[in-house]
Amino acid sequence: MLFVSIACLLGLVIAESSHYGKQRRQTTGDKYLIGVGKGDVTGPVVEIGMMGYADLAQKGSGLRQRIHSRAFIVADVNKPSDRFVYVIADLVSGDTAIRDGVLKKLEGLYPGVYKQSNVAVVGTHSHAGPGAWLNYLLPQITTQGFDSQSYTAIVDGIVRSIQRAHTSLTPGYLSLAKGLVTGANVNRSPYAYDANPAAERAKYEPVGGQVDKEMTVLSFRKEDGTPLGLLNWFPVHGTSLYGNNTLIAGDNKGYAALQFEKEMGNGFVAGFSQANVGDTSPNTLGPICQDTGLECKYEDSTCGGVSQQCRGRGPAFRISDTESCRIIGEKQYLGAKQIYTGTQQTPVAGDGGIVRSLHTFEDFGAGYRFRLSNGTMWKTCKAALGFSFAAGTTDWPGYADFTQNDPGAPNNPFWLLVRALLRTPSKEQVECHKPKPILLDVGEMDQPYAWSPNIVDIQMFRVGQLTIIVSPGEATTMAGRRWKAAVADELDNLGIISKESGWMVLGGPANTYTHYIATPEEYGIQRYEGASTLYGQFTLEAYISLYKTYTPYLATILPPTPLPAGTSPPINTNNSISLITGVVQDNPPLGKRFGSVLTDVAGSYQIGATVKAVFVGSNPRNNLRLEGTFAAVEKNNGGTWTRARDDTDWNLVYQWKRTESLTGQSEVTITWTVESGTPAGQYRIRYYGDSKALFGGKITAFEGVSGVFNVL
Repeated sequence: MLFVSIACLLGLVIAESSHYGKQRRQTTGDKYLIGVGKGDVTGPVVEIGMMGYADLAQKGSGLRQRIHSRAFIVADVNKPSDRFVYVIADLVSGDTAIRDGVLKKLEGLYPGVYKQSNVAVVGTHSHAGPGAWLNYLLPQITTQGFDSQSYTAIVDGIVRSIQRAHTSLTPGYLSLAKGLVTGANVNRSPYAYDANPAAERAKYEPVGGQVDKEMTVLSFRKEDGTPLGLLNWFPVHGTSLYGNNTLIAGDNKGYAALQFEKEMGNGFVAGFSQANVGDTSPNTLGPICQDTGLECKYEDSTCGGVSQQCRGRGPAFRISDTESCRIIGEKQYLGAKQIYTGTQQTPVAGDGGIVRSLHTFEDFGAGYRFRLSNGTMWKTCKAALGFSFAAGTTDWPGYADFTQNDPGAPNNPFWLLVRALLRTPSKEQVECHKPKPILLDVGEMDQPYAWSPNIVDIQMFRVGQLTIIVSPGEATTMAGRRWKAAVADELDNLGIISKESGWMVLGGPANTYTHYIATPEEYGIQRYEGASTLYGQFTLEAYISLYKTYTPYLATILPPTPLPAGTSPPINTNNSISLITGVVQDNPPLGKRFGSVLTDVAGSYQIGATVKAVFVGSNPRNNLRLEGTFAAVEKNNGGTWTRARDDTDWNLVYQWKRTESLTGQSEVTITWTVESGTPAGQYRIRYYGDSKALFGGKITAFEGVSGVFNVL
């Protein structure tokens, strides 16, 4: 749910065999070269607009949990040049400029090894990370432009994760398993979903009905059986943390990944990827009118005719969205664990350990022509967003006067005037997008540079009997199902992978951000997802046409004609606008020093209590402390203080507040909610900071330490 959302305990987990063929328990499959790696991508945690809800007021004020990139490399053991790397990062999406920066650095490190065809950068779709790093103007508007520090942190962290995966490459085996994870997602646009044919909907009742509840887990193990990591696909929006959250975190998937890695230890890497996420929500108790407590209107998610009071509620809404986020994350973590450790594992094998990857660019704005199932020729439109886009969703509503399911003209003529001031869509554009009324004609807006992508990434990976569709947008539940089924049919028809033995997953949003991909039936309803489908009512069919066209490049014997590279998109990193000011200086209050304790801890705390210490602080943008920590809890072990908690722990929170602007004074509050099972003993809180001098701009590291307290 990017832009204008604008609007951004234990569940029952039933492991089962399903999908393309019967699972068989085997000990080995084909051998591959496999590697996993993780890197810190936590950009500036304060004073930068956050990405996902596109709210100018939502700026970072601290850190709940560091965010990461996780890289998974698979290569043909007999021909290592045939490889791919699937990166899943705690970001709202993949991005054109980010991927460009990553590829350039990889070419310098490993010439000719990692390239357009075999690198996918996928976002978990978390709405709780810093923004100001995306390539196009539209998502930059609410972050006041582009920030090189935010961009560089992500690029460097992704490259670092790939380097570590590359260094760890070793012969090993892959296996696949599936299971149902319940209680972790619901459909937030059921009225649109219901527009799909009843017979088609009935086919998917066993895997969740209105949303897919099936998780697919790909396990990585060394030759000797040592676990390296896992990569899974499960659809649920990264909107557990609402649009009023200002603490950086990885939302529910970031939490799930870190919990799994902490349990496994030994460098285990757990990737929690999105799937057909478009119309899913983690707010599992459904949308309720906040003013009346009644259900929102089913057709358009309004309360008294407006969207603002209609909010989806997470499982712990009476406590906090933070607790709801933890619960949804834990459900995915425990679901993945049960599937990963289950006995029903299918070894990855096929065509002697084959590994394939493909990528091309397609210019949808130029009018890609394709044939519909009824034989009619059609073409894609230049990108545009409809009026219901501005309504947001039940995860976080958008602007006043906008509602979902609004395929007609808006009631307020003011917005028509606003549209005209930006760009009035041409007659051809209006006709191409029907029945969507155009609010933002972003595909025809290129001043001062392109507002949204017209050029899309087409990418697929194959290892053995597994095919990965890499989607540049958010496919809705039914759109993803149709897409996977169509590619599976084509692979079967061409004799590449049989439907009986094949496995198919879809991961996204990847490589760029093309908003949503709804079915034509959902597009006709024009809720948020349909209004945010950029290239016309048959956007899904255009993608399916292209992915089917290029399936021969997944075969053992490749076509004689190389895959065309396509038209490259613009890269705007060097010409993006930025109105973001840097850090000028830091100073402590008179008579204090950096790191001094302003409010100290109490003497003792029970389990469940919150420890709090306040320090003289400095701006954390001076040093992002990548691969490090801003805050720590230390435990006294026989006179030696050892670290017990850091920035990767959910219950240790770092908050920064400016207290005096002219001289650059600030304070840092660190809180720790003592978890169940914490050993009794002596503890203290440590703060790591870096101050900036006014003259010369020198950055100086410092530390602050609280008093000692007992956990009883």
